[in-house]
Amino acid sequence: MLSRDEALALVRQYVKKENYVKHMIAVEAVMRELARRLGEDEAKWGILGLVHDIDFELTREKPEKHGLLAEEILKGKVPEDVIRAIKAHNFERTGVLPESTMEKALVAADAVSGLVVACALVMPNKKLEEVKLKTLKKKFKSKDFARGASREKMKFCEQIGLSLDEFLEIALEGMKKASDQLGL
Repeated sequence: MLSRDEALALVRQYVKKENYVKHMIAVEAVMRELARRLGEDEAKWGILGLVHDIDFELTREKPEKHGLLAEEILKGKVPEDVIRAIKAHNFERTGVLPESTMEKALVAADAVSGLVVACALVMPNKKLEEVKLKTLKKKFKSKDFARGASREKMKFCEQIGLSLDEFLEIALEGMKKASDQLGL
């Protein structure tokens, strides 16, 4: 398994846009917090979150390859279940349906990160510390806010035993811990 530093270096090798790297760091933070709360392997879940979009820029024109090219890049560097989770997070195009708790957590974490960032960016100082759970819940219900953040995918949290409120709280807490790296 890659160390966090190795994973981040590999991400930076394949991902050039800083916003995409920050998205991956945000998903890492949510996945680490979810693992902590669910009694799962925090390091493994964090690495999964960090590398889940490693092929995003390379597959932008071919979204059906997103996750499949990641498998080629990560083969032998991460466990098979991490690779499967990466393919499952793009299940609509790869056909790999999310089944495990880790796979479903990644689908939800990937989606919620955008909502949390969008909430921070509308705060007066554009900081995560200003975002409250109440704000997240309100913005979740507003379909016009952060349209790219799939509410349906966030609801995958219910399939891993978390209410939406619990999940939003966990995601916000995790991302607040990474606020320096996210610049928020």
